[in-house]
This record gives sequence, structure tokens and C-alpha cells, in this order.
Amino acid sequence: MTSHPVPVDSTGHHRGKRLFDLFVALALAPVAVPVCLLAAIPILFETGGATPFFRQIRVGRDGVPFAILKLRTMAPGTREGASHEVGVSTLLASGRLYRRLKVDELPQLWNVLAGSMSLVGPRPHLPSQTVLTEERRKSGVLRMKPGITGVSQVAGLDMSDPMRLAVSDAGYMGDWSLAKDIAILWQTAMGKGNGDAASKTV
Repeated sequence: MTSHPVPVDSTGHHRGKRLFDLFVALALAPVAVPVCLLAAIPILFETGGATPFFRQIRVGRDGVPFAILKLRTMAPGTREGASHEVGVSTLLASGRLYRRLKVDELPQLWNVLAGSMSLVGPRPHLPSQTVLTEERRKSGVLRMKPGITGVSQVAGLDMSDPMRLAVSDAGYMGDWSLAKDIAILWQTAMGKGNGDAASKTV
């Protein structure tokens, strides 16, 4: 009997995608952990001892909130908001470098192992971004697990245009392909796209 591919809009139930996530996350963990610990040292000095790692509530699959793990890239006391809503002046010196190298996203491998995120999928947004939540709900994007990177990120799109972002994210939906995920991860590793960059005008 021929098995049919499982659509990526039910990606959390796709065994092949989950196994790929676990394999890559476990393979990267021995490198990611020491890199994150080393990256934490400049943050401690710049912030006067503020925790270099923090959890932030984001919107997950089916609109269910979850806590994302991140390296701190903004000064303590920065108001909570999407990166495009806060000024670039709030970025730590180390944070600018970490964002450019995407080191700040490495702690999210824990989220992947825990099952709240995938390696590839729509970037999780804040609960306060209600317009984006609605656009993603209408386009079916909320049925996907959020990802560390995705098609919109490598395309350089941020969350300042919710409708355009939701349409782009929806383009990932369809039959899941290992080659598709590998291509997106490779483009991310090669530095393609900037994602949700801090605003220079705020």
C-alpha cells in the first residue's frame, strides 16, 4: 500500500519532520551549548549581571502560547515588542553581533527538542501582535509549529507587514519535504535574510 505524504500544515504530526528536527538539534547541541555559554559572558559584562538567557511568551501552533528561550540582545528594561517596534539603540554591542551571526537563536534548539518548535516554520510572534495572529489564523499558518527559521526569514521579511508575512509563511504549507527544510536551513546558515530587524527610526 502506498502511503500518502502528510501536509506540512499538520507538521507537528509529521513523523519525518519531527525525526529530522530531533536529529539536527541533537547533533548541534554539543556545539551550541558551549557557544551560548561563551556568548553569555559579554552580555553579563554589558548589562551589569543581568541574566543572559531569558524566556519570552510567544504564540505557538494553534495559537497556544509557549515560552521561547533566547539569548539577550537588548538592554534590560527594553519594552516588550517585536524587533521592528523597538529602536536599534536598545541593542547591546554583543547583541548586534549575535543577531548578525544568528547566535541568539541557538537556545531555541531546546524548544525544538521539547517539541514546541521546529527547525523550519513561521517565526513565532508575540501575543500582543493581534493583527498578525489573525492573519496567520486566516491563512492557516497557525496550524504549523513555529520555527527557528523559515521561508520569510530567508526572504528578508519582518513582522511589520502582517498580511504579507502571513502570505509568505503560508507558502511553506503543502507536502513536507526534507530537501525543502535543508535548503532553508542552508540559506539561513549562509546568512541569507535578516528577519525581524530592530528599527533605526524608533
